[in-house]
Amino acid sequence: MTGRMPGDPGGRPDTLRELTARHGGRGGLLPGALERARSGTAERPEAWAPQVAAAAGLPAAAGLGPATFFADLAAPRGERHVRVCTATACFAARGGEHLAEVEQALGAVAGTVDETGSTSLQAVHCLGYCYAGPAALDGTLPRAGPDLAHQLVGRTEPRAPGIPAADTTGSPVLLAGIVGGQHAWDVWRGAVAGLRPEDVREETAVSGLRGRGGAGFPVADKWAAVAGKPDTVVVANGDEGDPGSYADRLLMEEDPERVLAGLALACFACGARRGTVLVRSEYPKAMARLRRAVKRATEAGDLAASVETVGPSPFVEIVEGAGSYVAGEETALIARLEGARGCARPRPPYPTDHGLWDAPTVVNNVETLAAVPWIVAHGGASYARRGVPDETGTKLVCLSERFARPGAYEVELGTPVDEIVTGLGGGLKDGRELVALQIGGPLGGFLAGRALDVPLTTASLAEHGAALGHAGMVAFDASVDPYELLRHLWEFAADESCGACSPCRIGTRRGLELAQGQGGPGESYVRLARLMGEASLCAFGRRVPAAVRSLARVFGPALEGWNR
Repeated sequence: MTGRMPGDPGGRPDTLRELTARHGGRGGLLPGALERARSGTAERPEAWAPQVAAAAGLPAAAGLGPATFFADLAAPRGERHVRVCTATACFAARGGEHLAEVEQALGAVAGTVDETGSTSLQAVHCLGYCYAGPAALDGTLPRAGPDLAHQLVGRTEPRAPGIPAADTTGSPVLLAGIVGGQHAWDVWRGAVAGLRPEDVREETAVSGLRGRGGAGFPVADKWAAVAGKPDTVVVANGDEGDPGSYADRLLMEEDPERVLAGLALACFACGARRGTVLVRSEYPKAMARLRRAVKRATEAGDLAASVETVGPSPFVEIVEGAGSYVAGEETALIARLEGARGCARPRPPYPTDHGLWDAPTVVNNVETLAAVPWIVAHGGASYARRGVPDETGTKLVCLSERFARPGAYEVELGTPVDEIVTGLGGGLKDGRELVALQIGGPLGGFLAGRALDVPLTTASLAEHGAALGHAGMVAFDASVDPYELLRHLWEFAADESCGACSPCRIGTRRGLELAQGQGGPGESYVRLARLMGEASLCAFGRRVPAAVRSLARVFGPALEGWNR
């Protein structure tokens, strides 16, 4: 469908996307206006979103769509707004009991405002405190620990420990700026002074670097797809939503310069004049530190002050997410940046051809970009010698609160999972038995606690029914109820499905009903799993059945019927 109706010389726009592009423009005015309106009222979106859209010259649907889709916009707000994590690591920490404790302490049920209208409570999926959960954000102030409810009402001292991080390679790539190493902006300046864009692309190709956001696509191939195309945009995806992973949060908070220098190098390699970093709203500290880092880099001349003043240095803006797991998928992320609902889009066309406002767009994960300064400084061949031949380099692995030594560890790809679990993580707290290990988030998969002799690679994990994903590892001991964990997995899937396709939208809800014992006579999970796995629009719907099957394999007879 074109942008002009037949016989309409004035070019009347025929899609909401074109209307938003015309009125919202590249600055993404609508999302910001919706966020401001949300913060000023306790009313539901129906009461204020249409007026926001009308003020931008858009139909009511342009405001109601994103305002009712994104959790941060749709959730009721009191003067005090508390977001409590109900994701996998926090669920494992207390068996999910912390939510009821917080509700009782605050006098508000999740998704509501208390009777006085002063305090609202929102259940969210992951705050990046998987190493110290259960956790909550009280406004923008984090709280974490087994006494979470008491912290929120002042009975115990509030606390939110920093992320424990350690390099295990002897020459860190991703933690170079955190544990000591060459300043990333020095690499950027050297590249601009002495290299060509094709040189950066070539070194990245030699390195074998693949995307660290879960898809594992060769980075150099994505960059090459936009080389020479005008108006290219590079987006750093900091919408890290996988429960169990906090690698991106660590990098954005503790070494934002490395993330921004990696983004600038990607812009240079792609010929892009502008870059964008999308940061989860659940990461307010990362947002603040990135914005300060952009200000410093702009003052130093490493980043441009505006699109009009770009040269070798790109213009970079920081954008806040609004609470959606699926909006981390690259086409859904682009939709969010355009001010629409964060739903996945069919491909082709691919973002490298038609992305943000139809411009060629490269989307790279934050951890991916953080590796680029090291590759440029040391050469692609040096990076390729790390890891294993088909999956090179290093990875940040995040261990959850159940481990004796939780935290983020930089390891080479190919490191055995049992070495990470026992050697780095020290096994479980109090000598408890590891029954199940979730790797790669809710769409990753589960390994049995006694079957961890698996190399940390995409290929090896796939052979065992799991996936690398962000490489977050959430441990479960014998106290977990297999059916409670199964229901937890389906609840997440049903809550976070974007609804763009029927197999996932309906399938996740039906899967939850089956997990709750609401199956009809003769109804089989096998058919539902096949439908979702083959017909869902994006990896979210396609991966859920595989994750469920891997969980059923771990628990065997306890989840009979779910592993076919």
